[in-house]
Amino acid sequence: MAAAAGPGPEELILLEKLLGLKKGNKYGVREERKIPVLQTNNGPSLTGLTTIATHLVKQAKKEQLLGSTAEEKAIVQQWLEYRVTQIAGHSNKEDIRIILKDLNLYLEDKVYLARNNFTLADILMYYGLHHIIAELTVQEKEKYLNVSRWFNHVQHYPGIRQHLSNIVFMKNRLYTNAH
Repeated sequence: MAAAAGPGPEELILLEKLLGLKKGNKYGVREERKIPVLQTNNGPSLTGLTTIATHLVKQAKKEQLLGSTAEEKAIVQQWLEYRVTQIAGHSNKEDIRIILKDLNLYLEDKVYLARNNFTLADILMYYGLHHIIAELTVQEKEKYLNVSRWFNHVQHYPGIRQHLSNIVFMKNRLYTNAH
């Protein structure tokens, strides 16, 4: 399994394009952990993946991606925080296995991270997990069936994938638990 990359400007550039914003924002990174920085034209720079992503969503006037109810907004914030604190920088197989196991359990009865509504949390988690899911074996994808279902659903959402590779998921289970 691949190491999870730290959140970077490339995710924000994909988000910008998805939101239909004009290119032209200047992104940089700060510190060894490669924390994204956005230099705004009218004010101080913005720092951090979720801060910048939230700013871009509001700039695009697509606040529904931040959640529509107080509870949904809290769930979106929870998953954005999870994206930065748990997904970014975890490189060993055990960390990745735990992340996928937890996410698989959470998604058991949900279409998206905020239940039935597609949000910014789905977008950034998709971008953050793409390289990890891309390196899973067929058996690992089957083991994390709910993650695979969610990921496949999100990657087919209009405008999400862009230049990222399409991850193939088997429609028929190749293996069963029966021996």
